[in-house]
Amino acid sequence: MTEPADILRNAATLVGEAKNDEHGDYHATFAKTADLWSAYLSTTITPRDVAAMMALLKLGRDKTAPGNPDNPLDAAGYAGLMGAL
Repeated sequence: MTEPADILRNAATLVGEAKNDEHGDYHATFAKTADLWSAYLSTTITPRDVAAMMALLKLGRDKTAPGNPDNPLDAAGYAGLMGAL
């Protein structure tokens, strides 16, 4: 059984500097995604909304693929990014 603190420690590695090097600065990425989603949906989406929606995607994925340890791990990572945004 995985402990909650272990999940959070692992999630912290998902949002660290190494990920910025791999995927780009999350501020810029989430801002660009918010712009694209806003245009597509014809409504204003913020970078913080993007992080929340990505966390919800991971929670939804957990309903269809329960037990995959990536789902709560990724959701926690997106929640951390949401808090930072």
